[in-house]
Amino acid sequence: MAADLVDALRRTDLLGSVPDADLAALAGASRVRGFRRGQVVCVMGDPGDTLIVVASGRVKVAVRSADGGELTLMVVGPGGTLGEVSVADGGPRSADVETVEDSRLIFVPRERVQAICAQVPSAAQALATSVAVTVRRLTEATSDLVFLDLPRRVAKALLSQPRDRAGVIWPHLTQEQLAHHAAGTRQSVNAALRGFERRGWIVVDGRAVTVRQPEMLARFAGG
Repeated sequence: MAADLVDALRRTDLLGSVPDADLAALAGASRVRGFRRGQVVCVMGDPGDTLIVVASGRVKVAVRSADGGELTLMVVGPGGTLGEVSVADGGPRSADVETVEDSRLIFVPRERVQAICAQVPSAAQALATSVAVTVRRLTEATSDLVFLDLPRRVAKALLSQPRDRAGVIWPHLTQEQLAHHAAGTRQSVNAALRGFERRGWIVVDGRAVTVRQPEMLARFAGG
């Protein structure tokens, strides 16, 4: 079990350069929890006292409005980390985290991560890089919401999803999930998808979406 935890921590960009002995000590101070699909891991405002490492499964990071609207900021899979901003500044969670499939998560105490960063310069640099990436992602998301209409946001959301060699987005997304990525409604996303399909840019078969002409989607989205 301890060896599995060390391996999971080593797979992260943040802790991959940490010496084995320090990783073992970090694993010993951490706790592991299993979550079922759709479970809430934490919500905005919760104490940001741990770094969250995804050992298996996938989780989404989202913000929600008072009337139930949702914007998915990112989906994180195995080897990914969450909570770097709170590790850096000690503030509360800035978004909700929820599993999108059965997941196993590692919770590493914030003070232990800070101590490692003080000892290992490459870990400190990785933390700074991760926070910078988060800021850039939020800046881009804000810009998209202000300057792009819904169909263009849907195009960007499609291009941001992992695809196989045939262009099929996998794992499949429901139109509601895609709406959460694009900050729209299921109905408006459906209309955008139908428009893309008429142009021959995508093929929709149930929940399966195949991107046939990513360059046209990118051009349409302004990228």
